[in-house]
Amino acid sequence: MTLNRFTPIALVLSLLSTAAWAQSVDVKAAWARATVQGQKATGAFMTLTAKDATKLVGISSPVAGVAEVHEMKMDGDVMKMRAVEGGLDLPAGKAVELKPGGYHVMLMDLKTPLKKDTTIPVTLLFKDAKGVPSKLEIKLPVSSTPPAGAGAGAGAGGHADHKH
Repeated sequence: MTLNRFTPIALVLSLLSTAAWAQSVDVKAAWARATVQGQKATGAFMTLTAKDATKLVGISSPVAGVAEVHEMKMDGDVMKMRAVEGGLDLPAGKAVELKPGGYHVMLMDLKTPLKKDTTIPVTLLFKDAKGVPSKLEIKLPVSSTPPAGAGAGAGAGGHADHKH
Protein backbone atom coordinates (compact mmCIF):
# COMPACT_ATOMS: atom_id res chain seq x y z
CA MET A 1 0.00 0.00 0.00
CA THR A 2 1.41 3.39 -0.98
CA LEU A 3 0.52 6.43 1.06
CA ASN A 4 0.74 9.94 -0.23
CA ARG A 5 3.50 11.68 1.74
CA PHE A 6 1.02 14.38 2.78
CA THR A 7 -1.51 11.90 4.22
CA PRO A 8 0.10 11.68 7.70
CA ILE A 9 0.41 15.47 7.88
CA ALA A 10 -3.21 15.93 6.85
CA LEU A 11 -4.30 13.38 9.45
CA VAL A 12 -2.36 15.12 12.24
CA LEU A 13 -3.73 18.53 11.24
CA SER A 14 -7.25 17.13 11.13
CA LEU A 15 -6.89 15.62 14.61
CA LEU A 16 -5.38 18.83 15.98
CA SER A 17 -8.16 20.97 14.57
CA THR A 18 -10.78 18.58 15.99
CA ALA A 19 -9.09 18.64 19.41
CA ALA A 20 -8.84 22.43 19.34
CA TRP A 21 -12.49 22.67 18.33
CA ALA A 22 -13.62 20.40 21.18
CA GLN A 23 -11.82 22.65 23.64
CA SER A 24 -13.92 25.55 22.39
CA VAL A 25 -16.82 24.14 24.42
CA ASP A 26 -16.45 25.37 27.99
CA VAL A 27 -17.87 23.18 30.76
CA LYS A 28 -18.62 24.75 34.15
CA ALA A 29 -20.27 23.65 37.41
CA ALA A 30 -20.37 20.01 36.27
CA TRP A 31 -21.53 17.36 38.74
CA ALA A 32 -23.42 14.09 39.01
CA ARG A 33 -25.86 13.20 41.75
CA ALA A 34 -24.70 10.48 44.17
CA THR A 35 -26.70 7.25 44.28
CA VAL A 36 -27.46 4.50 46.79
CA GLN A 37 -27.00 0.76 46.43
CA GLY A 38 -29.50 -0.63 43.91
CA GLN A 39 -30.27 2.73 42.28
CA LYS A 40 -29.95 2.32 38.51
CA ALA A 41 -30.19 5.92 37.28
CA THR A 42 -29.08 9.41 38.21
CA GLY A 43 -28.70 12.86 36.72
CA ALA A 44 -25.64 14.84 35.73
CA PHE A 45 -25.65 18.59 35.34
CA MET A 46 -23.39 21.29 33.91
CA THR A 47 -23.30 24.55 32.00
CA LEU A 48 -21.98 24.37 28.43
CA THR A 49 -20.83 27.39 26.44
CA ALA A 50 -19.68 26.84 22.86
CA LYS A 51 -17.39 29.32 21.14
CA ASP A 52 -19.03 28.44 17.80
CA ALA A 53 -22.55 27.07 17.29
CA THR A 54 -22.61 23.32 17.75
CA LYS A 55 -24.75 20.46 19.06
CA LEU A 56 -24.28 18.06 21.91
CA VAL A 57 -25.18 14.83 20.10
CA GLY A 58 -24.01 12.12 22.46
CA ILE A 59 -22.75 11.24 25.91
CA SER A 60 -21.06 8.16 27.24
CA SER A 61 -19.57 7.00 30.52
CA PRO A 62 -18.11 3.68 31.58
CA VAL A 63 -20.24 3.83 34.77
CA ALA A 64 -23.52 3.74 32.81
CA GLY A 65 -24.95 1.39 30.20
CA VAL A 66 -26.94 4.29 28.74
CA ALA A 67 -26.32 8.04 28.85
CA GLU A 68 -28.68 10.54 27.20
CA VAL A 69 -29.59 14.21 27.25
CA HIS A 70 -33.15 14.54 28.55
CA GLU A 71 -35.59 17.39 28.82
CA MET A 72 -37.98 17.63 31.73
CA LYS A 73 -40.90 20.04 31.65
CA MET A 74 -44.34 20.48 33.11
CA ASP A 75 -47.39 19.97 30.90
CA GLY A 76 -50.17 21.29 33.12
CA ASP A 77 -49.90 19.23 36.30
CA VAL A 78 -47.94 16.43 34.63
CA MET A 79 -44.17 16.30 34.60
CA LYS A 80 -42.90 14.90 31.30
CA MET A 81 -39.40 13.79 30.52
CA ARG A 82 -38.00 12.60 27.22
CA ALA A 83 -34.70 12.10 25.49
CA VAL A 84 -33.67 15.03 23.29
CA GLU A 85 -33.79 13.84 19.67
CA GLY A 86 -31.21 15.09 17.19
CA GLY A 87 -28.94 16.71 19.77
CA LEU A 88 -29.02 19.74 22.03
CA ASP A 89 -28.26 23.03 20.27
CA LEU A 90 -25.45 25.09 21.78
CA PRO A 91 -25.68 28.59 20.25
CA ALA A 92 -22.38 30.43 19.83
CA GLY A 93 -21.36 32.24 23.01
CA LYS A 94 -24.57 31.44 24.90
CA ALA A 95 -24.45 29.38 28.09
CA VAL A 96 -26.79 26.37 28.04
CA GLU A 97 -27.52 25.06 31.51
CA LEU A 98 -28.19 21.38 32.07
CA LYS A 99 -29.91 21.46 35.44
CA PRO A 100 -32.51 19.70 37.56
CA GLY A 101 -35.98 20.43 36.21
CA GLY A 102 -34.82 21.22 32.65
CA TYR A 103 -32.28 19.78 30.26
CA HIS A 104 -30.01 17.30 32.02
CA VAL A 105 -27.92 14.20 31.42
CA MET A 106 -29.44 10.87 32.45
CA LEU A 107 -26.99 8.14 33.41
CA MET A 108 -28.98 4.90 33.33
CA ASP A 109 -28.23 1.23 33.84
CA LEU A 110 -25.57 2.21 36.37
CA LYS A 111 -22.90 -0.44 36.84
CA THR A 112 -22.04 0.64 40.38
CA PRO A 113 -23.34 3.18 42.92
CA LEU A 114 -21.93 6.68 42.45
CA LYS A 115 -20.38 7.60 45.76
CA LYS A 116 -20.19 11.14 47.10
CA ASP A 117 -16.76 12.80 46.84
CA THR A 118 -15.61 10.63 43.93
CA THR A 119 -15.39 11.49 40.23
CA ILE A 120 -16.66 9.72 37.13
CA PRO A 121 -15.40 9.98 33.55
CA VAL A 122 -17.86 11.28 30.96
CA THR A 123 -17.32 11.84 27.25
CA LEU A 124 -19.36 14.52 25.48
CA LEU A 125 -19.77 14.19 21.70
CA PHE A 126 -20.40 17.31 19.63
CA LYS A 127 -21.04 18.07 15.95
CA ASP A 128 -20.36 21.47 14.44
CA ALA A 129 -22.50 23.17 11.79
CA LYS A 130 -20.70 21.20 9.07
CA GLY A 131 -21.37 17.90 10.83
CA VAL A 132 -17.75 17.45 11.96
CA PRO A 133 -17.69 15.34 15.14
CA SER A 134 -15.55 16.08 18.15
CA LYS A 135 -15.41 14.82 21.70
CA LEU A 136 -14.50 16.25 25.07
CA GLU A 137 -13.60 14.03 28.02
CA ILE A 138 -14.35 15.40 31.47
CA LYS A 139 -14.43 14.16 35.07
CA LEU A 140 -17.62 14.87 36.98
CA PRO A 141 -17.50 15.20 40.75
CA VAL A 142 -20.20 13.13 42.46
CA SER A 143 -22.18 14.94 45.14
CA SER A 144 -25.55 14.87 46.86
CA THR A 145 -25.88 18.62 46.34
CA PRO A 146 -24.81 20.96 43.53
CA PRO A 147 -21.37 22.53 43.79
CA ALA A 148 -21.05 26.21 44.61
CA GLY A 149 -21.51 28.16 41.41
CA ALA A 150 -24.08 25.80 39.91
CA GLY A 151 -26.87 27.88 38.46
CA ALA A 152 -30.26 28.66 39.89
CA GLY A 153 -32.65 25.74 39.88
CA ALA A 154 -29.91 23.27 40.70
CA GLY A 155 -30.87 23.06 44.33
CA ALA A 156 -33.66 21.31 46.16
CA GLY A 157 -36.74 20.19 44.32
CA GLY A 158 -36.61 19.81 40.58
CA HIS A 159 -34.77 16.66 39.63
CA ALA A 160 -34.02 15.61 43.19
CA ASP A 161 -37.64 14.74 43.78
CA HIS A 162 -38.07 12.91 40.47
CA LYS A 163 -37.54 9.17 40.13
CA HIS A 164 -36.59 7.68 36.76
